[in-house]
Amino acid sequence: MSDADSTADLVEGNHRHWDERVAIHTRSPFYDLDGFRAGAEPLDRFQLDELGDVTGLDLVHLQCHIGLDTLSWARHGARVSGLDFSEAAVRAASGLAADIGLDHRARFVAADVHDAVDVFGAGAFDVVYTGTGALMWLPDIERWARTAAGLLRPGGRLYLAEFHPLADVLDDGDGVTAVHDYFARGARTYEVSGSYADWEAETTHNTATEWHHTLGDVISAVAGAGLRIEFVHEHGTIAFRRCDALVADGGRFRYPDRSARLPLTYSLAASAPS
Repeated sequence: MSDADSTADLVEGNHRHWDERVAIHTRSPFYDLDGFRAGAEPLDRFQLDELGDVTGLDLVHLQCHIGLDTLSWARHGARVSGLDFSEAAVRAASGLAADIGLDHRARFVAADVHDAVDVFGAGAFDVVYTGTGALMWLPDIERWARTAAGLLRPGGRLYLAEFHPLADVLDDGDGVTAVHDYFARGARTYEVSGSYADWEAETTHNTATEWHHTLGDVISAVAGAGLRIEFVHEHGTIAFRRCDALVADGGRFRYPDRSARLPLTYSLAASAPS
């Protein structure tokens, strides 16, 4: 079997994994769809501040899952498109858009992220957005960056908010001890039942594969795709309890006061040539 065939098999395993978890996520308190329908804001404050006013802009959300972040940008005035490889996730996102009356300015498409230019057309968007928990599912970060660049109009912006890759190597308990090699690349396949949204849920497709990309990998890929890096910001909060040491803080989690702190998420903005 070639490396390409092996990678395709791993991605297909992830496809089955995520398809199965859509139903778990749509009914879970973690995503709280009832709260979202009532107006709750799932985006971090720093995302809203950093990306700024999106009124009237065409925004595409790559790897959009069930569409909460996508539709949040629509609520803030953007015309949005969401793309995800899970057909079940796209159906859920489309249904949610109809529920909140935004189906006229939101569309969702099931496709591989690397096919996004073929799906939407080159230079179709003012903003390409990627939210937390997306990049580790991609085997080729450089190919992803080229795809993002291909979707942008002249002067358009790539904006991503993502889990900090340093967090991937830290102990699940104390959150500060390194237990994995930060510089190790390649596929990491593991078995996990349930979901981060409901660990007690019964699941069948429990094999998942992630690919570790360092912060330098991501920055270099974006720059290599011809985009100009505007900023890279590191943040001390995260949307879920990544390790036991974290404490709740206004719907997010952070390290306790007077403890050693490490970055938990980061954000990056880059612009296409005008």
